[in-house]
Amino acid sequence: MSPRTRIRLIVGGLALAAAAVVAGVALIGRGDSSTDRKAPVLELSVLLEDDSEAQDLRAAERAYDSGQTGDARNRFAAILREHPDSLEAAVGAAVAAWPDGALERLRELETAHSDSALVHLHLGLVLYAEGKQDEATVEWKQAVEAEPDSQSAVRAGDLLHPDMAPGLPSFFTTIEPPQNLAGKPAQEQLDLLEAAARKGGADEWILYGTALQRVGKPLSARAAFDRALELAPDRLDAKVAAAVGYFDKDDPAAAFSRLGPLARDNPDSALVRFHLGVLLLWIRDLEDARAQLDKAAATMPESLYSREAKSLLSRLEGIGT
Repeated sequence: MSPRTRIRLIVGGLALAAAAVVAGVALIGRGDSSTDRKAPVLELSVLLEDDSEAQDLRAAERAYDSGQTGDARNRFAAILREHPDSLEAAVGAAVAAWPDGALERLRELETAHSDSALVHLHLGLVLYAEGKQDEATVEWKQAVEAEPDSQSAVRAGDLLHPDMAPGLPSFFTTIEPPQNLAGKPAQEQLDLLEAAARKGGADEWILYGTALQRVGKPLSARAAFDRALELAPDRLDAKVAAAVGYFDKDDPAAAFSRLGPLARDNPDSALVRFHLGVLLLWIRDLEDARAQLDKAAATMPESLYSREAKSLLSRLEGIGT
């Protein structure tokens, strides 16, 4: 899912898995198209908010994405007049001004907001657009260090690891989300899931963790999955969720060292095999990923994970090694 897509339901069923995984893996090997453009891209990641400012930011970003740079500049300027402290609008206005003073504006924002992953990410994108790859890499690393539990840091990680699928792999749960989420803004959904988790058990923490993954908060998701495992140490889905939550592009072994033994100890679990296959896809090990997905499809053939593994294998047929 694009970080610019407004989230309607931040926890979803396993049916989302195949499309999301294949879309990500299909980008591997041809480069992220966003970095191939001459002008820098915008990645404001206004996912949770739904007030008038957030709506205006999304509209301005859409204008920029569609090539209406002048309209985007005007929209960001209008937001800043009404919300002078809006860092997203300031970043958007700086990038939309490229190449006229964009770098200088972002340098000023970096001085004032040295702990902002959003600023470091976009400073890196502008530097990259100007052919300064090494300086851009430094900024993306700073984005990850400054706010690792943010969508901007996740995006910076994509740019630092173009050999991997964009984003981070998610845990796909068969637990049904509560019905009271439907139709509510994303932030309210997240608040409801957090409240339910604090009063509930492993199911609620797993659902909360999957939602946190979808809104670009990998460290918070990891903590939620760890809490689920504390409450239900013998549950296999909690173990797998915790393992997936430890996936880190700088250190994929942190997840594989947990998930591998689970596959060894549970050879007939489609749940384990499916997620191991997904993680292998993320590091572009398509051959081993297919092997794991084949095993997931063959074990417990009537299970939802087996059916999804078959669907994923079918979608992968057009992707080479």
